[in-house]
Parts: sequence; structure tokens; C-alpha cells
Amino acid sequence: MRCGKIVCGLAALSACAAFLVACSKGGEAAQKDDGKLNIYTWTYYTPEDAVKQFEQEFGIHVTVDEYASNEEMYAKLRAGGGKGYDIVVPSQDYSSIMIKQGMLREIDQSKFTNKGNINPRVLEKATYDPTMKYCVPYYFGAAGISVNRTKVPGGDYPRDWSIFADKRFAGHATMMDDMREVIGDALVSLGYDVNSLDDAQLEQAKQLIVSKWKPNLVKFDAESFGKSFASGDFWLCQGYAEVIYGEVSEDKQEDMIDFFIPAEGGPAYLDSLCILKDSQHYAAANEFINFIHRPEIYAMFLDYFRFPCFVNPAAEQYMTSTPMYEADEMLNCELKLDLGEGLDKYNGIWQDVRFAD
Repeated sequence: MRCGKIVCGLAALSACAAFLVACSKGGEAAQKDDGKLNIYTWTYYTPEDAVKQFEQEFGIHVTVDEYASNEEMYAKLRAGGGKGYDIVVPSQDYSSIMIKQGMLREIDQSKFTNKGNINPRVLEKATYDPTMKYCVPYYFGAAGISVNRTKVPGGDYPRDWSIFADKRFAGHATMMDDMREVIGDALVSLGYDVNSLDDAQLEQAKQLIVSKWKPNLVKFDAESFGKSFASGDFWLCQGYAEVIYGEVSEDKQEDMIDFFIPAEGGPAYLDSLCILKDSQHYAAANEFINFIHRPEIYAMFLDYFRFPCFVNPAAEQYMTSTPMYEADEMLNCELKLDLGEGLDKYNGIWQDVRFAD
């Protein structure tokens, strides 16, 4: 509609310019300056103290909603249920998928003043986004092996994936109900890549699991293995250290838990802070990502979980906790990457593994 007065024309041009600025970079959602930030992340993954400090410093109210898996997060966003979220924290395979599908917005590199704190060795592994155009590493981790020292005194057991074939643990062992983890462990044990799509290699991995490992297992368990380890029912578990340590009282941990990541490596994950394409608080989202990677703030995250310092080495000097394991143990671990249609091969193998006699 054409205005009849110059002042109307100027007002219209001003409003139009403001709208274009808010919707720049390919049509992202109009930005709101309402002092809010909405984060969608893993359960218990963002320390409350860090969030409170951010709120106090920037005058921004942060709302944190949580999910239990990448699949849950992705399905909700694709179905349109995440329109109000600004930051999401996908793992590497879903980060790759979301980049390809245009679900993420570029990080404002001019605001990312703590970029230099990110370990270059982590970025070497993030082949899907090595320059942090869309994804800023949050935590690089890996599942490992937990042995109940009190049940197998002497420590003369294998310290690699072959431990799951050790008959001393028969009826007291478990591996995760996670096909990429278990099949990945088998592939690495055989000297292959955790992302292999070679049919012969995958068949060898399946046979190893079914004939050597599974006969010793009580079950495949991704949820309650920590409790069963703490109670003494499970003596050998494949899984994440934080699950085991989280269930064993602190006064018993040193005598009871022997957690290690095999020197041969295994599957790894890299969770990253990403800004969604439809974020309505883009400026606040960039501020939060930069804030998290202040060394003293990132140390709060590491202390909260007793994680080793690897993603942000500068944070180590501010840590007050003793990590559950050493960062160097993860160096030989490989990221589980997006396999595309090749994932169907793993699904088929996993069905054979799960239901084999």
C-alpha cells in the first residue's frame, strides 16, 4: 500500500528495514528482544549454577527443556514441536543430518570470542563441521568398561574388549542395548573402523558378539546397568562412566570401580551446541554458547559430571574435581558418524544379535 505522506513513507521504509534485518540470512525467524533464551538439551546436561550465572550477568531468563535421546529430539523438531527453542545439543551423527537438512543457523563467529579455547584435536574429529560453522563442541566422550574389583581380585583380566569373552564374568556381565556401541566395539576389536559398511567385516563383528560375548551376558541394558553394578549383580559392564559412578556411593568407588577405555579405542560421541534455524533469540543464543566456553564456566560443567578436560583445555586449571577417567584414554576412539542408508545394515545385524539363541 502506498502512503500519501513522506513521513508515512519513511516510517514504512524504517519498519521494512527492521524486518529485513530481523529476517536476514535466508529467512530465519524474526528476532525477539524479550530477555529470554530457550534451550533443548540432554537430561541433566546443563549445570544450574552456570545457567543462573548467565541469567544474572546478561539479564536473560533461560528455560531448559530436556530429552533422553537424539531420536526424541530430532523427531520433535521435525514434527514442528520445537518452534520456541533456540539452542539444541545434538550428537555428531544428528549434527551432520541437521546441517544437511538446513535445520541449523550459522554461529556468529564475531561473537564467539572464546573460539580459541576449543581443542583442535576435537575439531579434527568433527569432519562434518571442522570450522564450527554450525556446531560448537560441548563434550567429547566415550563408553568404556567397568569391572567390580571386589569380585575379580588381582586385576588380571583383559583390559580390552575381549574381556567380554572371559568366562569368569559369565552370568554377571552386560553390554549396552545400543547397536552402534556394541557393533562398534566388535569392529574395533577386530581392527576395523567403527563406521564400517563392509559386509564381510560386519559379519565378523556379528559372529564375535554372538559366539564369544553374548554367552556371558545377562542382557543388553542401556538404562539400569549402573544400579545392578552398584548392587553387586553385575561385575562387568560396558557403558558410560557417569552411570556407574552415579550409582556407587563415593566412599566405595575407589575400592569397587575399575573403569577404563581400551587402548584400542571404540565408538565415541561429540555433543555440540547449535542454534536452530528458527531461533527467535539469536543474539542471546550466541552469548550463551560463548559464555559456556569461558574456561571457568566450562570447568563448572566438568566438575558437575567429573568429566575429563578435553574439549576446552583452558578449563582444567579451574577444575576442583578428580575426573572419572583420563582424557587421553579417549584419543583412539572414533566418532559414530551418520551412515545414511547404510544404517539398515546395522539394524539387520542387531536384530540377528538380539534374537540369536
